[in-house]
Amino acid sequence: MGAQLIDGKALADEFRKRTATRAGVLRDQGKPAKLDAVLVDSGDNGARVYAENQALTCEVLGIEYRLHELPVGSSQSTIESKVIELNLDPTVHAIMVHMPLPDGVDSHDIKMLLDPDKDVEGVNPANIGNVVYGRSMRAPCTALATLKLIDSTGIDLKGKRCVVVGASVVVGRPIAVLLMQREATVISCNKFTVGMKELCRSADVLIPAAGVAGLITADMVKPGALVVDVGVNRILDPETGKKQTVGDVAYDEVCEVAGWVSPVPGGVGPMTVAVLLQNVVDLAEG
Repeated sequence: MGAQLIDGKALADEFRKRTATRAGVLRDQGKPAKLDAVLVDSGDNGARVYAENQALTCEVLGIEYRLHELPVGSSQSTIESKVIELNLDPTVHAIMVHMPLPDGVDSHDIKMLLDPDKDVEGVNPANIGNVVYGRSMRAPCTALATLKLIDSTGIDLKGKRCVVVGASVVVGRPIAVLLMQREATVISCNKFTVGMKELCRSADVLIPAAGVAGLITADMVKPGALVVDVGVNRILDPETGKKQTVGDVAYDEVCEVAGWVSPVPGGVGPMTVAVLLQNVVDLAEG
């Protein structure tokens, strides 16, 4: 029996419709939702394409989008000055900084500088700390998107064994915290974990977020398990010679074992964008 699809695109569409409705109400009240994004030219064309797509999506939803572009070679102090400027601007209520930043720029310091009350991505350490203490749900967008996908299946996480593969600051660790808040039993794995195959196979909910293509194979998945693939990897397709995006899960074979699976692309990615834009409206509403 094949796994049921966790359709991130369809779920994201539902979220975007609700966000557009709320943005329309704000616009009618004369206080439109606005997203201010900082893009530093780092030579990464992907970041620019993402920013352009983000602008188009905001336009469709009725969210004002302002892109603050900084030239190639911008220093740490130049980027910090722009963030401080946006922090102090009373007309700004949602700020994000596009990654990656140029070599030599400390992204952690930039994230720490973001006003926690305007940090739309939930990446400021203060916001992540508030999530840990249960005082806020403004978790990093990918982590929150993962939880939304799990919720869409109707599963009750209380008491479920959840295994998270990967422990990055803005993905793996926040996901683990959100799962613990739902009273799940959470195991966090990393590249040094002994017996990871057996741990993964014990999971009712398996969340690979390691950034290793094909890491999770069918023999690592418990029959009927819910699998949310958070990995994003660019690999060369041997048949076409072109690059393609794949997750951490060996999708076709895992679908033969799991009960639910989210695809890559089309799973966590669209939901992450939808969560970010929902956060913009949340901040605009105050």
